[in-house]
Amino acid sequence: MELNVINREVNVGSVHIIGLATSALFIIGDAETVQQATTFDTPAESLIVGPLTPFTSK
Repeated sequence: MELNVINREVNVGSVHIIGLATSALFIIGDAETVQQATTFDTPAESLIVGPLTPFTSK
């Protein structure tokens, strides 16, 4: 596989996010390294899993 990347200027006017998944990552711009990790110190039965985390309106 061959991957060619051409970096050019990025202009972002605005971003409207309705919700994020619990393991979501949102990046605008350059990132040389991205590393994700998670730990839980609560029992598994107390964890509530849902598809989205809603944001409240301003």
